[in-house]
Amino acid sequence: MCASLPIALEEYVASIGNWERVVNMLVRDTQRIVEYAKLGYAIEQPSPGDVRMAFERLVEAEYNERLI
Repeated sequence: MCASLPIALEEYVASIGNWERVVNMLVRDTQRIVEYAKLGYAIEQPSPGDVRMAFERLVEAEYNERLI
């Protein structure tokens, strides 16, 4: 089970203090949703095309510090 506080993205970024770190964390988590399912560590989740496209664009823009 995953859970998080119900706060707006802007509040979350402010709590971390660095928007680039947050984007890198989101890119990392998006990758792991796919990769962990392939490895059998999680159940496969649907990934809409716009999410995949955003992931690819962010990786191309070098938000890749935390990728596997």
